Amino acid sequence: MSPDGTAPAGGPAAKAWRQVTSLWLWPWHWPGREARRSLPRPRLADIPARTTTSFWRREAGRRILLGFSMVLVVMSYGVTGYMAMGWTFMDAFYQVFITISAVGLTEVHPLDSTILRLHTMATIAMGLFAVGYTVGGFISLLTEGEFQKYLGQQRIMKAIANLKGHTIVAGYGRVGAMVCEGLVGAEMPFVVIEQDPARAAEIQARGFSYLIGDATDEGSLRDAGVGRAAVLVTTMPNDAANVFITLTARQLCPAIDIIARAEQPSTQKKLRQAGANHVIMPAMIGATRIVSLLTNPTAVEFVELVTQRSSLHIEMDDIPIKADSPLAGRTLRDSDIGRLTGVIVIAVKGKDGTVVFPPAGEEVIDAGDSLVILGRQSNLDQFRRKFMV
Repeated sequence: MSPDGTAPAGGPAAKAWRQVTSLWLWPWHWPGREARRSLPRPRLADIPARTTTSFWRREAGRRILLGFSMVLVVMSYGVTGYMAMGWTFMDAFYQVFITISAVGLTEVHPLDSTILRLHTMATIAMGLFAVGYTVGGFISLLTEGEFQKYLGQQRIMKAIANLKGHTIVAGYGRVGAMVCEGLVGAEMPFVVIEQDPARAAEIQARGFSYLIGDATDEGSLRDAGVGRAAVLVTTMPNDAANVFITLTARQLCPAIDIIARAEQPSTQKKLRQAGANHVIMPAMIGATRIVSLLTNPTAVEFVELVTQRSSLHIEMDDIPIKADSPLAGRTLRDSDIGRLTGVIVIAVKGKDGTVVFPPAGEEVIDAGDSLVILGRQSNLDQFRRKFMV
């Protein structure tokens, strides 16, 4: 960034800045110019560089690639030299091949001149070095476990490619790790995008599907299947990064449900404007829970029994009502949900966003509404079998 606040004319920094500004000016889901002005513009220093897992970017992969390049250069040198001395291309290529491979076959033509011998010795010396360097790369690949890592990453990528309706967790920090543990308990498929390679071993030990990359980069989100995912959860500790991830994901997949973490209260509105469906502030949630424990501990304990799947095995769920559901157009009393399934309807969420709590027996259930029900897992399953088509 230049002193006057503008990006340099060329180079990686300019490219990254153009990506930031192009997304920031993306207008279709924002309410207006004033709202766009209120969004925080992340500095390039706040946007981490993408870490690639490409095989050819690994140390052993680069060494093998360089070794093959050296072999090609030596072969080109040898063939060109022999052809300059009157040999045909096929004779020259065969001579170079048997020379650098050291198989010891008879020469195509007698090396009866000094220049032919000098050229052959130079080809042998350079060829042995190039082949030895390449073989060393393969040995390093096997001894350092790079090949196994590559195959493991390929298996993970194949598994991710088969996922649909999954959750993407951007950031495996303190909050991200707890989100992943909750998803495992709920048996929901998910993919982690983590930019720190040092955390790869921990994620792999837990058996999670993961990518080492930058979630602010479109390529990483596409690799994680953002077009097929149902939910994106961004848990980065940096608010600017969370806003940028939200912008990028919303541009790539307008229908995805985005849950974003925020540290500062002022970021909550900006994340909403950037396209987040839900904004979670861990600090505010913690403070609210402390106050609730001080003022109404019994209610908090009951909520913990329900939400944390305690020994009571009581669960709460939000069930959408479709147009072809037997409940559509009927009242709660006529539906007789409690007697038929054993669950308790504690709230009715209207399709316009209104919430009726607690609902009366005369409350009509319309298509598009959602029922918030409470009960044991067996009762919830019975409700789904009877009323969900």
